[in-house]
Amino acid sequence: MKHLLIPYLRKFGLHLGFERDWYLYLAAAVIGVFMGLAAVGFILPLRESEHIAEMMQGRDYLWLLILLGPAVGGLVTGILIAILKHEGIGPGVTSVIYAVQRRKGKLSWKIGVRKWLASTATIASGGSAGAEGPIVTIGAVVGSNIAKLLGTGSQHTGTLLGCGAAAGLASVFNAPIAGIFFVMEILLRDFSLKTFTPIVIAAVVSSATTQGILGDAALFQVGEGFFRDGLAFSVSQIPTYLLLGLVCGLLGAAFVKALDYSERFFVATKLPLVARPMFGALLLGILGITIYLITNGDSVPMFYGNGYPMIGSFINPNNYFSDADSLVLREAVPFIFVLAGLAFIKLIATSITVGSGGAGGLFAPSLFIGAATGGCIGYAVHYLGWFPNTSPAYFALVGMAAMVAATTHAPLTAILIVYEVTQSYDVILPLMFAAVVSTVVARYICRDSVYTFKLTRLGVRMGALSDLTILRRLTPEDIELEKAVIVKRSDSAQRLVELMETDGTSDFVVTDDFGKYCGMVTSSDLRDALVYRESIPLLQVSELQRSELPTIGLEETLDLVLDKFSRSDVQALVLLTNSGDISGLITRARLMKRYQQAINEDVN
Repeated sequence: MKHLLIPYLRKFGLHLGFERDWYLYLAAAVIGVFMGLAAVGFILPLRESEHIAEMMQGRDYLWLLILLGPAVGGLVTGILIAILKHEGIGPGVTSVIYAVQRRKGKLSWKIGVRKWLASTATIASGGSAGAEGPIVTIGAVVGSNIAKLLGTGSQHTGTLLGCGAAAGLASVFNAPIAGIFFVMEILLRDFSLKTFTPIVIAAVVSSATTQGILGDAALFQVGEGFFRDGLAFSVSQIPTYLLLGLVCGLLGAAFVKALDYSERFFVATKLPLVARPMFGALLLGILGITIYLITNGDSVPMFYGNGYPMIGSFINPNNYFSDADSLVLREAVPFIFVLAGLAFIKLIATSITVGSGGAGGLFAPSLFIGAATGGCIGYAVHYLGWFPNTSPAYFALVGMAAMVAATTHAPLTAILIVYEVTQSYDVILPLMFAAVVSTVVARYICRDSVYTFKLTRLGVRMGALSDLTILRRLTPEDIELEKAVIVKRSDSAQRLVELMETDGTSDFVVTDDFGKYCGMVTSSDLRDALVYRESIPLLQVSELQRSELPTIGLEETLDLVLDKFSRSDVQALVLLTNSGDISGLITRARLMKRYQQAINEDVN
């Protein structure tokens, strides 16, 4: 039925005067409503866990919960890994990017279920991770499976996948614009209008659904009177925000390296995959109880969980001053050490949590580290009297964007997400400047982001943003095939000459006696052999065939096909079915013709 549904909807829509792919807008709206409800179900348990953590303050057994609480979440995560095995290759967003790049947007429902349950267990038990990565993965799984249900084909699967991911992020952060650009800048790397429109619909509907239920406004409230007169960004302030961008760029690169090293460390332990999250959680618990004992604390360590309450305190100006008029700074040395220490410990804690296999996102830790770093630098700027009308909280706000940009290599998303979660436009100029600087620095030091370092290790190249995305939306099924002229390995080479003269064929597919593919004899191979034409009757096809040439699978995207052509330097390659049968030949000329046609369709 699914294969009949889309043609029927298209025909019905055309009769009503709608465009050919109007059904995508309806599907996007449905995904938006579903993800809005799913986000509520995902957020509420995490908020309840924060409430419970507050209630535990000062309890005699709090130390035991700090030490062993994360291990319980790690144990649950390990059990889920054992039960819900899937083809994902790492953290949620990385698996989604891999699915877009190499699997035509296909994601198993097991990825979404495991990510939902495991991330709830990880974050609620104190694991240092955020909620945005899991909800993006859950949304991507929903969009991918709805596309499968509708039978949309590879061209629109990525779009609906993006609808789900954008809807999820928009709901969790109450940031529909950031959700849209996160998907288009990081996941799909496609800014075409055909992709943009459904994703906008899904993000807006999802955010509105969540707001209607929870009634939330900005994720982090800056409060009235946060910005004083005289804050206007000027040339004289550039050096300070340049410094902030440089520091966040360095920290962003260090974060990526730390995550990579942590993952390699846990792999090197030779522990079973299901045991690594619990081992990592035990290490996190040891770190937590150490900080708890050193500081004589009476509450859960501030770097546990997603860290949203602490981020809110970083951007609260009152926390930096000892008087109501925000004129007298708190004592410098302990305050700066606390901020710098929190940034460093959060980086280590997140690397342990995610590197060991714990489930969770990296946006919230990046916001935490950036806010702490920005507050530290802002305190120094204010203490030196460079800009008395500012507050360290302003720099904390800018640091959030700079750190997210440095870790994701996506400055546009970073700028928008910080702008939306605070709903404050006053600081947008320094926000943009610091985010761009941090991205340049981070990319110079480390070419990979927190989402792509594992993909690079697997040999997945992200490519450019524009034309290559068209090739990634197409598969061999979208190309008109050339009929394969088949010869056997045992045939005489003379038969190749006869077929070339009668059929005009120059590329031949070679099979064994059972009809299985063995290789090809290309036009250049035959041309070389014809130099000594008198020897042709004495040769067999097996002596001319090339067995090392790559073949093409039905599910490969055309960017992979083009890469195979460039490496092989031939004019045609064989297309094989999943069972190994020969479907036909894909020629370089027909591939480029289809590519040009797709470009024209995209423009129109």
